[in-house]
Amino acid sequence: MGKIRVGTCSWTDKALISSGWYPSGHRDAEGRLRHYAAQFPVAEVDSTYYGLPSNRNSLLWTDRTPEDFRFDVKAFSLLTGHPTRPEALPADLRPALVRHRERAGVDPGLLDEVWNRYSAALEPLRDSGRLGTLVFQFPPRLVPGRPAVEFLRRCRERATGWPMAVEFRHPDWWREEHVDATTALLTELDTAAVAVDMVQTLPASVPPVVRVTTRELALVRFHGRSSAWGTGTKEERFRHAYTPEELSEWVPRIRDMAEQAREVHVLFNNCCGDAAVRAAESMRHLLGLP
Repeated sequence: MGKIRVGTCSWTDKALISSGWYPSGHRDAEGRLRHYAAQFPVAEVDSTYYGLPSNRNSLLWTDRTPEDFRFDVKAFSLLTGHPTRPEALPADLRPALVRHRERAGVDPGLLDEVWNRYSAALEPLRDSGRLGTLVFQFPPRLVPGRPAVEFLRRCRERATGWPMAVEFRHPDWWREEHVDATTALLTELDTAAVAVDMVQTLPASVPPVVRVTTRELALVRFHGRSSAWGTGTKEERFRHAYTPEELSEWVPRIRDMAEQAREVHVLFNNCCGDAAVRAAESMRHLLGLP
């Protein structure tokens, strides 16, 4: 049985900070992470999607967490094909982004340089054993087909030697007609498939398919079940308090994943107030984890 780690998709979310979950004396940056790491063994780093990480933060995160703690780090938006503001890049790279945006494409050389800086900043996490995986969350416009497969292969080649997980936001990847091919592709690329829990009544709803595609890691992200997914504000999209019955649906699936992978990371992204940490605490209890 693999090790199951339960945590949340951010420990710095403004709604969590203002919820009162952090006790007095633990509300500065260091105190928050130390308190969080005393409660949970894994966290997702969300800020690296919006801007490149820094070596300094990686060193601080390493210093403020136990040796057995893990960080799953989201890939920077430009690396996954999402729209990226020039201001999100270092000043010397902004002209290249603007220039190639006008040509309806991103220069592979720019992507290589962005990857080099992104990965170099995360080396302290990898060297210390704190890195769980890099999470590549792809936009809904990445649909199954040859161009998408080629893009995935280039992403994996760029990240050679790094643990990698993929979350698709287009539901067709996990529909019945594509699920076997998607599973085979991610297995070939030695990349973990991210299973998701979300509302299932919308055209954009990604099916809650579970496939273990790498022996090292399996990953589940819980987005909540709000019907405002894709249309509402951030608070509306993620406002959901998981019930014990909803979480219980996943207990046998998570245990089955742990039979196939050395580690399973269960992360809650229903970041509205303290809903994510409460759901994580409930899931830990249902799984019988200490």
